Amino acid sequence: MSAHLPLMVWLSPSFPVGAFAYSHGLEWAFEAGDLHDAETLRDWLDALVRHGSLHNDLILFAAAFHAAQEKDTGALREVAELALALANSAERRLETVTQGNAFAAAVKASWPCEAIDRLGETWDGDVAYPVAVAVASAGHALPLPACLEAYGLAFVANLVSASVRLGIVGQTDGQRVTAGLVPALHEAAAGAERATLDDLGGCVLRSDIASLRHETQYSRLFRS
Repeated sequence: MSAHLPLMVWLSPSFPVGAFAYSHGLEWAFEAGDLHDAETLRDWLDALVRHGSLHNDLILFAAAFHAAQEKDTGALREVAELALALANSAERRLETVTQGNAFAAAVKASWPCEAIDRLGETWDGDVAYPVAVAVASAGHALPLPACLEAYGLAFVANLVSASVRLGIVGQTDGQRVTAGLVPALHEAAAGAERATLDDLGGCVLRSDIASLRHETQYSRLFRS
């Protein structure tokens, strides 16, 4: 199976995970004045790619992929639990488990594989989004480097889409921001492939604060 075909389906806006409903805290950052044009948006997303939530998600993705590939249920449970523990706000947890649970259910129904069945038998709690996508990818024997890059690009594209809807940038500037982040996405994916769980960590405090503040934001378009 060509790697790009299932990844294009699973990570497209049409796959039923509800990604469009989440801004990852961008909505509060826009209201607070942190984000107001293409340059500020690009800097914000670049920090998430290199030092923030996407950096961690890609490492978790790689670890879950290897655990599923090797049928190591103990390692898979560890990654599944750790991914939830790293959600540092109620909305971040909502964002990852709502999409993860929906992804696992949709793949099980439409793209079944032994690995997804084993995940359900191994871990009976909520599933973080990167863990769910990683297990399905391993179950369908997709190459890890392509999966990491595709997952990272989908993350950025979804937040750029949210930014367009918020009015931070227009559609053309949004595409420029996405294109400008491709080198960082390549580096982050390559780094995650070599990383271990000991490499998890982040330093994007303003993004974390945005996620917490969004929980009590008065007028909202997004769930996070």
